[in-house]
Amino acid sequence: MASKVIHAIYTDDDLLLQAVKQVREARYRIGEIYTPFPVHGLDKAMGLAPTRLAITAFLYGIVGLAVATAMMNYIMIEDWPMDIGGKPSFSFLQNMPSFVPIMFELTVFFAAHLMVFTFYMRSKLWPFKTAENPDVRTTDDHFLMEVEVANHNTEDLTEFLFNTGASEIKLIDNK
Repeated sequence: MASKVIHAIYTDDDLLLQAVKQVREARYRIGEIYTPFPVHGLDKAMGLAPTRLAITAFLYGIVGLAVATAMMNYIMIEDWPMDIGGKPSFSFLQNMPSFVPIMFELTVFFAAHLMVFTFYMRSKLWPFKTAENPDVRTTDDHFLMEVEVANHNTEDLTEFLFNTGASEIKLIDNK
């Protein structure tokens, strides 16, 4: 992270989205953006790589399906076979139509619960973690763009950000 950053505050999400495009075209580096709600298209405007969370959700679903299959095979076929409603208990495949709801539910259960843990770990949201929000107004109705100063002239960058529609700009020295 750069030693100096500029916090540009915007009051409209469309204005922020347009400003992000202008800042990236001018080859300034955006460190982070804080918004009170998700802004559609912001990840693409920032040039962020697509998320791989969907792949992990699919893998977690496969794990849930495997656990459901192994659990039902052990409980209903191997450990305690029962003749329920005239259905034979000779093999898992003969009973699979009656097991489909359980397999579906455990697939969804594993995918959903493990995705919550994955999201918190990926976002570094640990229990009792202090907030990293630089301006409390970004939880209500303001948007904050953190631009790294690096080797750029601070006055020129400040003027450029005001021209993009920023309502307030602060120079922050991170030490």
